[in-house]
Amino acid sequence: MAAPLLEKINADLTSALKAKDEALVSVLRMLKSAVQYKSVEGSARKELSDGEVIDVLTKQAKQRRESIDAFLKGGREDLADKEKAELAVIERYLPAHLPDDEILKVVTEAVAAVGAASIKDMGKVMAAVTPVLKGKADMGKVSALVKARLA
Repeated sequence: MAAPLLEKINADLTSALKAKDEALVSVLRMLKSAVQYKSVEGSARKELSDGEVIDVLTKQAKQRRESIDAFLKGGREDLADKEKAELAVIERYLPAHLPDDEILKVVTEAVAAVGAASIKDMGKVMAAVTPVLKGKADMGKVSALVKARLA
């Protein structure tokens, strides 16, 4: 049985096909393809959990953000707008990100839990916060908050 999130993507793809929304169909097919690629990665085909599907979607969103930055630096607003539209579709399926104060609270608790005293302990803190915040926060922002907290 497929993950509920993947079932939602498939249902939305069917609706988009019926509505002849070519832009949405393109993005949803790309997402479905990325998820299927991940499911056959390695030696055996396996059904992905919602968490694994979210990981794939997070990676796709990160790629779009990087592309947007690159296109804007290169003066290609038209391509950046296309990537922004794709990112908006991907973000529909990702869980809402936590506010900064909640992220900081998790970071502070993790620093206390692992007894981190300096920037050398950043790896320990990141190992503690990653399972809690993965998919719920931009890990680049989390890393910056951990670094600031330990500095």
